Amino acid sequence: MSDKIIFHQYEISPFSEKVRVIFGIKGIEWHAVDQPVIMPKPDLVCLTGGYRKIPVMQIGADIYCDSQIIVRELERRFPTTALPDGNGLGAAMGFWTDREVFQANVAITFGSIGEHVDESFKKDREALSGRSFNTDEMKQAVPVMLEQMRAHLAMLESQLADGRKFLLGDKPGLTDASAYYNIWFARAANPDGGDLFDTFKAVQAWELRVRNIGHGTRHEMSNEDAITIAKEATSTAYEQEDPHEPNGLKPGMAVQVMADDYGRDPIAGTLVSSSASHIAIKRTDERVGEVVVHFPRAGFWVLPG
Repeated sequence: MSDKIIFHQYEISPFSEKVRVIFGIKGIEWHAVDQPVIMPKPDLVCLTGGYRKIPVMQIGADIYCDSQIIVRELERRFPTTALPDGNGLGAAMGFWTDREVFQANVAITFGSIGEHVDESFKKDREALSGRSFNTDEMKQAVPVMLEQMRAHLAMLESQLADGRKFLLGDKPGLTDASAYYNIWFARAANPDGGDLFDTFKAVQAWELRVRNIGHGTRHEMSNEDAITIAKEATSTAYEQEDPHEPNGLKPGMAVQVMADDYGRDPIAGTLVSSSASHIAIKRTDERVGEVVVHFPRAGFWVLPG
């Protein structure tokens, strides 16, 4: 039970779709735990210590926050189905899709459907980002953002121009999942807004190939069962000091971890291990007991606790 892949997500979450495609590429069996789109998320933050963004992966008492560290852990646990770009360049490409492309996508999508966006969602995203979520302003920005999105799509079209099946060749990888989810989200959130994507014929054919990969083998799980599994399990993480740690972090130190872009709620705990790629902290919650929460290093700050 404690080795089940438990995936805290919601259906229209773009970053969840990225990981669901990775599940499909690797043929993974997993359990979906649906979380609310907006706060409060009591059954999630008791596991993470306050981190509220989606997706989060849970394996027993180990909690993985952010798609970057989720993919890294899936690569470690499932080496026989290794992605051609699971680390290194694939992860770096993720920063392009997760930040530059996604921000253009958000403006285009919500600027186009603004009158249908619930006020509670807008207020939640303002609290998440720390800035205005004004769909009227996004609507005004749509022409400029369409130019940006078109430029990003042209890069994909150029990469696919030689007839390759996927972005790096014959096998799909993290780069495909990262580029695909932005198109998937734009279509899912605004079914009438696909004209821009459809002008790129190689991208359109590639999009269908990625979609047909599927999501692996999915099961459903309740929040209560996921919390029970965490409480009854013991983390498999172990203390490990990084001899090249630039800021003198050592296991046993009190630290706080926070995202550097949005959703900057600091997560406090005791350092278990760190490297150039990850940070893991131990914390205790009355509902779930002792868990270890894992974050990627890139895109996150580590501060004294």
